[in-house]
Amino acid sequence: MRILLTGAAGFIGSHIADLLVDDGHEVLALDALLPQAHGGEPPEWTGRHDLIHGDVRDGELLDRLLPGVDAVCHQAAMVGHGLDPSDAPSYAGHNDYATAVLLAAMHRARVTSLVLASSMVVYGEGRYTCARHGNVRPAPRRPEDLAAGRYDPGCPRCGDALAWATVPEDAPLDPRSTYAATKLAQEHLASAWARQTGGGCWALRYHNVYGPRMPRDTPYAGVASIFRSALADGRPPRVLEDGRQQRDFVHVTDVARVNVRALVAEAPVGALVPVNVCSGEPHTVGDLARTLATAMGGPAPLVVGGARAADVRHVVADPSRAADLLGFTAGVRFADGVAAFATDPLREPAVGVGREPAVGVG
Repeated sequence: MRILLTGAAGFIGSHIADLLVDDGHEVLALDALLPQAHGGEPPEWTGRHDLIHGDVRDGELLDRLLPGVDAVCHQAAMVGHGLDPSDAPSYAGHNDYATAVLLAAMHRARVTSLVLASSMVVYGEGRYTCARHGNVRPAPRRPEDLAAGRYDPGCPRCGDALAWATVPEDAPLDPRSTYAATKLAQEHLASAWARQTGGGCWALRYHNVYGPRMPRDTPYAGVASIFRSALADGRPPRVLEDGRQQRDFVHVTDVARVNVRALVAEAPVGALVPVNVCSGEPHTVGDLARTLATAMGGPAPLVVGGARAADVRHVVADPSRAADLLGFTAGVRFADGVAAFATDPLREPAVGVGREPAVGVG
C-alpha cells in the first residue's frame, strides 16, 4: 500500500513509519518538524525514511502528495496538557484546522480510507457504577473535596462512593481540557467527512502511551516521561492526588502495530468507528511511579496530593472492540515495558523549551 503518514517524525508516528516499511508498504512520511517539538531538525531515528518537511495545513502540498495514496494515517497533532488556555489557538490550529484541510484534500484526491489518532481524553471521566443506581455519570469533583483528600467522585443521585468500570467506545464523551476538546472535534470532522463521501475512518483512542522516543522535559510530555526525568535527576517522582488513579498504560510498539492493522483492514463505509487502544492491564499512576523508580534505582515516589483542573480520576478502557474488529491485543506487559522504559532513548527537548515540574496523574 501507498500510505501518507502525518507526524512521521514524532513519538508514535516514527514507530508506525518503521513498521510500515518493515512490512513492505510505501510511506510518504510528512512532518512539520515544529521547533517546540524537534528544534527544527529531524530526530536521528527518521534517517531511514525520506522525510517530507511540510505542514498538514498546506493544502497545495497535500494536493501534490495524495494522488495515488491508498490510505492516510493522521498522527500529526499538538498533544498533552500544555500550559494554560493561551495554548488554545495553537491546539485548534494544529489539530482541528489541520484535520479539516487534510480531509478536504483527501476528498479532492478521492482517498477514502483514514486512520485517525484520537485519545482517551475524549471520555473525560471513565465509567462508574453505583451499588444502588447502576451506571452513572459521576458528580463533578468539588475543590473542597480535593483539598480534603477526597479524590473519588460520588454518585450524582445519592452521593455514595462509586466503583470504576472499563470504558466502552459508546460511553458519553466529555472532554475536560483544550487538548481533549480538539481531539473530539477531529473525530467529529472525520465522521462528517465519512458520511459525506462514503469514506471510512478508524478513530484509534489511545490510552496512556509510553516507550522509546517519547518526548522529555516539555510542558507537553506524558506522565511516564515526567517521572523518568525526575528520577534521572535523582529526584523522587511527584504524584498528584493519592496515586491511586487508574489508567491503562500501553506501549508505543503496540500502538504502532494496531495502526498498521487498521490501515490494512477493510475500512468502514461512510462511518467513523472509534476503537480503544489499550493494554487491557490497568494500573495506578502510583504503580507507574514505583515501578519506574525501582527499575532506575531511584528514590521512592512522593505523593503530594492536589489535582489540576482538567484531571480526571479513573479512565480504564474496554479492549474488546480492538480485538473483535482489528484482531489486536497488546503484547507488551506493564512490568516489562516500564523496566525497558528506564533506559529507552527519548526525544531531547528543543532548545529554549523549559522543563515541566515532575508531577503527574496521567
